[in-house]
Order: sequence, then structure tokens, then C-alpha cells
Amino acid sequence: MSQAVAGAPRTGHGKVIAASLAAAVGAFLFGFDSSVINGAVDAINSGFGLSAFVKGFAVAIALLGCAAGAWYAGQLADRLGRKKVMLLGAVLFLASSIGSAFVGNIGELMFWRVVGGLGIGLASVISPAYISEIAPARMRGGLTSINQLGITIGIFAALLSDDLVQNSAGGASKATWLGITAWRWMFLVGAVPALVYGVLSFLLPESPRYLVRVGETDGARSVLQTMGDEAPDHKIEAIRESLQSEDRTSFADIAGDRFGLKPLVWVGIVLAALQQLVGINAIFYYSTTLWRSVGFSDSDSFKTSVITAVINVAFTFVALLFVDRFGRRLLLLVGSAGMLVGLALASAAFFNASGSGKNITLPHTWGIVALVGANLFVIFFAATWGPVMWTLLSEMFPNRQRSYAIAICTAANWIFNFIVTVSFPWLSDRVGLGFVYGGFAVFALISYFFVRAMIPETNGTELEDMTGGTFRESTTTPTPTPEPTGR
Repeated sequence: MSQAVAGAPRTGHGKVIAASLAAAVGAFLFGFDSSVINGAVDAINSGFGLSAFVKGFAVAIALLGCAAGAWYAGQLADRLGRKKVMLLGAVLFLASSIGSAFVGNIGELMFWRVVGGLGIGLASVISPAYISEIAPARMRGGLTSINQLGITIGIFAALLSDDLVQNSAGGASKATWLGITAWRWMFLVGAVPALVYGVLSFLLPESPRYLVRVGETDGARSVLQTMGDEAPDHKIEAIRESLQSEDRTSFADIAGDRFGLKPLVWVGIVLAALQQLVGINAIFYYSTTLWRSVGFSDSDSFKTSVITAVINVAFTFVALLFVDRFGRRLLLLVGSAGMLVGLALASAAFFNASGSGKNITLPHTWGIVALVGANLFVIFFAATWGPVMWTLLSEMFPNRQRSYAIAICTAANWIFNFIVTVSFPWLSDRVGLGFVYGGFAVFALISYFFVRAMIPETNGTELEDMTGGTFRESTTTPTPTPEPTGR
């Protein structure tokens, strides 16, 4: 037994990590799309003469496409397979990257942003779900967190490419290579990872759970063996038993008597909503504009945004290293407390700003406090709520409910992302950044008590063993972290 543990999984572990990294390119597109408009938004605003609300709507409208893509992703994945849905997401994002670069008015830009949003919505569901389905239980938390790492690297790549493009052109509104304006090149860069994701979609193995669903048992066995599973037939039987009552998933699987949904689904929806209501994307969509508004130069604003993105990437590794060691629940609680402190500091700093609207300034000391607070918030979000929320959504639902439950929770995440994104410029102009960041701090506080009351520990539990009936029970008796095996 010890030889099997020490031998076969080692090769399989390398392959499952490689497959997870490839699938996480979809998460990279998610992150890239989230932040690429950061460097372009002011140039778009001045070029098309937008009001604060229209500017926010133009930035946020892609998120409506994301919500729609997320909603249909689970259904498409069950019918077409995970690989084909990944490929569809790549095609949509490729079309959006090219289309957004050559628009003539704000309406056309909004259209192509929605198209890209559809692709990102598909990827935001399929990438973590696919990784969770190919990963062994003892590795699942860390591997699923690779999805969030892909998002953070995508954010960093978008902000870095924006900075490089605008520096080369001398400004986002200036013409550069081939006579194309710099902000248009910012969108065109996204075509490269979209092509890479499309190619990788052909090379990835199909999910064993999908293969069992459609009766391709031999294919499922081959994938499980490739991924280092020591008892593939046992795993296939466990998957089959969990799916035996499921001919085709439907919305009825998640319907219940709590406002039309099962209580477990509402837990997932609130979890997904809180991840956005703490305001993370107000930083990554508007950070360049934000730092410019409080006195930073254009160049310093871009560089500060890139530094924040680097911090985001670096601290995501904390989750990869510790999510399977300390569990999901503890990381979320620590993250909520840390985010609260960071947001409170940022709020206090902005309450000491002078001026209004786009013409506010911060005294030097309070400028430092704002930077420290914002980056402390990013540190705790990146190490906890960023990746762990996706890990929980990918594993907390029974198989019968999983595709629709993940779809509706991910759609909720995108919808609340939209609400925060579209309202941020408008609220900042009217009530001030102090109140806005104070509001984010309140949601961080709420998230702490929500986790304590409603979120159990799912660490080390096989997907086939997840049952909605035991979910609430495990909040008081967390599953102990299993001892590492095969080492």
C-alpha cells in the first residue's frame, strides 16, 4: 500500500497540477478582463465624453455578460462537456478583445464588452469546477486555489500591459504602433491569452465526472489513472452512485421553500455576494483613476496599481499553501478581520481628504494611510476570500445540485460585482470616498459573522460525500484536517 501511495500518485500529481494550471488560463482571462479597462477608462471617458454614471456603466456592463455566461455555463457543461465550454469561452473573449479595440462609439464598446463578459462568465464557472473534478480530495483546496492565482496574475498582466502601452505612447489617448490609439492596444493584448486558452482547451482531458455522466466509463478510468488515482474503479462507482438519480439536471434540483431556493444555495449566494460587497473590484477597476484623483501623477498611478496587483498575486500563494492545511473556514474568518482593518484605515484617510469629485487631495500622512489600508485590504482578500470563496462554491454542493448551484452563485457574484462597479464612481462623487470605503468595511464585518454562523469546514471531504443535509451540522463540528498521506 505504501508503495502505491509513494509511486503512482507522484506522476499523477504532476499531471493533475499541469491540467489545473492549463484550466486556470480561463481564470487568467477572467482577471485580465476585470482590470484591462482600468488603464483605458479615463481615455475612453474623455474620448467619448461620458458622465460619471455612463462611465461606470460602460466599465460594469461586461459583468452583466459575465452573469449570463455563468448562469448557462453549468447547463452547457453538462450537455457539451467541460472542454467545449472552455473553447467557447476562449472564442468569445478573442472576439471581444479584437472588437473592443476597433469601436467607433461607446455603444459598440459596450456590446463587445458584453460578448467578452459571456466568455469570462463561462470560464469563471468551468475553470474551478473542472479543477475540483479532476483533483484528489487532499489536493483539491490548493489546486482549486490555482484558479484564483490565475485571476490575480491576469489582473497583474492587464495592469502591467496597460502601463507599458501607455508609457510607450506617452499616454493612453496617444496613437502608437500602426497608428492605433494606446487604449485600443490595451484591449488587443487580450487576444493572446484567449488564443492560448483555446489551444489548451483541445489538449486537456475531459472531466471524469462528465465522462461517467455520458456513459464513457473507459474514458473516465483513463483520466483518473492519468491523474494518479489509485482506485479508479472505486471512484467511478462513487461518481455513478452520486449521479444515478440524475438523468438531466434542472432548476428543480436547487428549488426549495426558502424564497424559491434550498437554504444551502442561499448560503452560497450570500458568500458570493459578500466577496464583492467588500469592494475588491472598486480597487482593481478604478485604482488608476483613484490614485490620480488624490494627487498621484499619471505614471505613479499606473505604477501604484501594478504594485497592488503584484501584492494580490503574491498573497494568493498563502491560500495555495494553507487552504488544505488550516481549512477554508479559518482562512475566511482571518480574512474578514484583516479586510475590516484595511478598509477602516482607507475610510479614515479619505474622510480627511479636501476638495470634492475629481479634485480631491489627501495630506501626505493620510495619503500613506490610504495606501497602507488599501494594500492591507488586498493582502487579506488575496490570501483568503479571493480564492477560498471559489474553492467552497466548487465543492460545497451535492453532485445533483452542483452545476445549477455553482451557476446561480457565480451569477450572483457577477451581479454584485456589477452593482459595486457601476455605483462606485457615482457614490464617490456624491457621498465621498470615506463613506464608500466605510460601507465596504461594514460588509467585511458582516462577512465575519456570516462565516461564523453559516460556513462549515469542507476540507478533505470527497465531492461525492458532500450532502446539503449535513452542511449546517458541520458548522459546529468541523471536519478535522486529515493527516497528509503519500509523503
